[in-house]
Amino acid sequence: MTLSIRTKLFLTLLFASALVVGGMLGFMRWSFQRGLVEFAATRQEERIAAIVGRLAERYREDGGWERLRADRRLWIATLKGWGERPKLRQEPEPESEPDQRDPYRRPPPWLRHALREDSPGWPPQRLQQRLEGGAPSPPLELRLMLLDAQGGLVYGRPELLPGIHRYPIELDGEAVGSLALLPGPTLSELGEIRFQERQSTAFLVIALAMIGLAVALSLPLARRLVRPLEAFQVGVRQLAAGRYGARVSVTGDDELGRLGRDLNALAGALEQNEQARRQWVADISHELRTPLAVLRGELEALQDGVRPLEPAAVDSLYADTLRLGRLVDDLNELSMTDLGALSYRKEETDPAELLEADLEAFTPKFRAAGLDLTLDNRISQSLPLQADAHRLSQLFRNLLRNSLRYTDAGGGLTVILDADKERVSLDFQDTAPGVPPEALPRLFDRLYRVEGSRSRDTGGTGLGLAICRNIVEAHGGQISARPAPQGGLWIHIELPL
Repeated sequence: MTLSIRTKLFLTLLFASALVVGGMLGFMRWSFQRGLVEFAATRQEERIAAIVGRLAERYREDGGWERLRADRRLWIATLKGWGERPKLRQEPEPESEPDQRDPYRRPPPWLRHALREDSPGWPPQRLQQRLEGGAPSPPLELRLMLLDAQGGLVYGRPELLPGIHRYPIELDGEAVGSLALLPGPTLSELGEIRFQERQSTAFLVIALAMIGLAVALSLPLARRLVRPLEAFQVGVRQLAAGRYGARVSVTGDDELGRLGRDLNALAGALEQNEQARRQWVADISHELRTPLAVLRGELEALQDGVRPLEPAAVDSLYADTLRLGRLVDDLNELSMTDLGALSYRKEETDPAELLEADLEAFTPKFRAAGLDLTLDNRISQSLPLQADAHRLSQLFRNLLRNSLRYTDAGGGLTVILDADKERVSLDFQDTAPGVPPEALPRLFDRLYRVEGSRSRDTGGTGLGLAICRNIVEAHGGQISARPAPQGGLWIHIELPL
């Protein structure tokens, strides 16, 4: 089963929240347990110190341990800090307030068993057996044993003495006995154990409540985060259906916002390409329709006898077919450069040598047209330019042919070749006539002519500069057009070394 992004995001947020809550629960329980144990240990030490003080006072009053040894109730009263022998009362006195009741009135179960125990020793044997058999942890009083100054037992069992911790009982700086503590859990009081259980339950309830809150928040949050993706999906479907005017709303500057802007940029590029394709098809149809209409008209005139079949008529038809063939060849060459179908065999080429050869080939044509052709080579040494020599020569010859075709007699063309450590630059600057500034950005568009009514006898197909741009870009370079200082057109080319 494939899960949606919304479901995956919801599960991820829920898992992360549950993991955080579980970690916090574990840490809180550990911290609480540690703090409670430390608190209970401190409280136990304080209680033992208080018991030691009461035992020392009892020793001072009685002059020894004999009275305490003989009276278990007094021993228990001293341990509990009651100050007198406990009396088991069954009913409270009517005049007593609840907060003033005698603590002996309702003694805990262990105390009742201890008072009724007939066997000697402490803790009582039957109570000790019950505790060892799985009963709750014994309270502090049942884990204390009293020894006199010589180490003899006052209250306790000999078999429990080895290895237990002892607290000395001193009176006026003299040791009169010791209090021994049997090992046992720090949390031994019933109230402490119940408090621990209540807090553990409360922590668990809080954790479950937090997970429930995470579920309640993760679902709308996941829906909110996925909503832009759903809008992007709708936009992509519209683009796939050919509706390139579709756009998505973009808010924010995060990854989704940048993705939305990129998607809108893609839609804009597809829309422009579609418009360019339609314009391209319309321009090609127009360019082919005109020479075909001329050919058909001349042939119909010959068929109808309006125009005699003479060598001049045949020459005119032949010239029209040559122009039509040149247009088709240019279209084919441009389409191949657009698709990358032209093969580029790049090797180390000297651009100065290649340019000089092309200029030498065109010099007689420029001279016949009354134009000057000048090369300004500012490179003092050969440059290792990786390029296709044949395509570079095609580039140079297209630019030379354009200047030869459009420059007025009496002017000329200056070619400047320069280079630095990163690139080779070529500048073709001719004389009048120039190109209007508003037409410069469109010079490299397909089938674009500065004058739409220019005669094909003197003008070209409008594809030469588009082919030049493709060749330059195939070599990783840049080509641009600007007004020339001599009054004509300046074509600037940069090719990386």
